[in-house]
Amino acid sequence: MKVLVTGGAGYIGSHAVRELIEAGHDVAVLDDLSRGHPAAVHREARLVEGDLGDAAALDAALEGAGGVVHFAGLLSVADSVGDPAAYYRANVVKGLALLDAMGRAAVPLVVFSSSCATYGVPPSTPMTEDHPQRPINPYGATKLAFERALFDYAGAGTLQAVALRYFNAAGCHPDGTLGEDHRPEEHIIPRAIAAALGGTDRLRIYGDDYDTPDGTCVRDYVHVQDLARAHVAALRPASAPFRAYNLGTGRGHSVREVIAAVARVTGREVPAAVGPRRPGDPPELVAAVDRARTELGFTPAWQDLGAIVETAVRWMRDHPRGYGSRA
Repeated sequence: MKVLVTGGAGYIGSHAVRELIEAGHDVAVLDDLSRGHPAAVHREARLVEGDLGDAAALDAALEGAGGVVHFAGLLSVADSVGDPAAYYRANVVKGLALLDAMGRAAVPLVVFSSSCATYGVPPSTPMTEDHPQRPINPYGATKLAFERALFDYAGAGTLQAVALRYFNAAGCHPDGTLGEDHRPEEHIIPRAIAAALGGTDRLRIYGDDYDTPDGTCVRDYVHVQDLARAHVAALRPASAPFRAYNLGTGRGHSVREVIAAVARVTGREVPAAVGPRRPGDPPELVAAVDRARTELGFTPAWQDLGAIVETAVRWMRDHPRGYGSRA
């Protein structure tokens, strides 16, 4: 089918665009390029530079589409705490504008880039899709608000919707042509690699007094290419109007374990300093993945943290200044 990918010039979006094209879909990308990179967009995709708040750009991009994969939005937990209004505008208000445009164009299916941040601090781990959703930061709250909108729109018969609740996206395309290039970078793996390779002075560890085995936050790191494949699998009609799936590996790794993996792969020490906790960070987030495996056929190909880190190291060594450079 023809698929519109919002935010398709971004990190996960660009990987999903490639997987969709390789699966035979005709892909258009809508991206305002405020954080995305034109160089990341597959040459066979049509890039429309525009914002979700621009009704004319949305209508043009949606023409003839049979489905939407929705990545566009803001994604920093820390920034959301400092500026919640920006997150509600970008992740909820503009998301509703997309749904209205889908209604005008009679596009029946949307796959939404959601987050495990909708759960907040889980009562237990691993977390199933039925865990209570009690976000503790505005980023998670806005993702949950849009999920609820999708649930209600789907219940009214307006569309079918799938919410994919990512755990921690990590790694880069194994062929080295697509990578992670955020400005500024907040994800732990590229930050640790940059510290090891001399791109930054040292890695800041946000707290080491959590109730976890080594005191640092524990996260489930899922390779970006596995996430991309899950979007292709989710982009099909189903009997249920709204579905939600966790996307992770089912295994957790602490910040210190990530640092150790980066040191092994790079062969260099990762200079690090412990700082205060970052507002809005739960101690531990690990996915239960049975539903995604059973209903989507989703089994992560990348299970080893070291292998995931190696793909990120390859990209960062080849592109020391991101998409604007190549070593």
